Amino acid sequence: MSLLKVARAYLRQAEARLKDARDAFAEGNYPYAVRLSQECVELSLKAVLKAVGIEYPKIHDVSDILVDVGWRFPEWFREELGFLQETSRILVKKREISLYGGEEAFLTPEEVISRGDAEDATQRAGRTQEVCKRLIDSINVG
Repeated sequence: MSLLKVARAYLRQAEARLKDARDAFAEGNYPYAVRLSQECVELSLKAVLKAVGIEYPKIHDVSDILVDVGWRFPEWFREELGFLQETSRILVKKREISLYGGEEAFLTPEEVISRGDAEDATQRAGRTQEVCKRLIDSINVG
């Protein structure tokens, strides 16, 4: 099934982003850890949508679409939709400042993204990737 093949490829990319985010966090590069965490979440959610045949707009936050089609997913996954939506929204908001900082106030990314932001982002990305991988693995087997 080609949709599942694409979904698995997205998940591989998400896993790579998560690994790099954790490395960036360990190195103290907190803005980069947030940015990579956001990319991990985005790719993970798009993988799940792709796996069940849902086309999504080319935007960074697809969580509303995920919730709208929640009925397509098993109960255990639907129980995670609130967390997945919240995570995507939080990290999309931090996406731009993790790259550019607060340009109007002449603040660098390091001045606006804290260790706590990065820790939260990498933890959220890890949980998101695990949940999405579990879903895709269940489709693969089932």
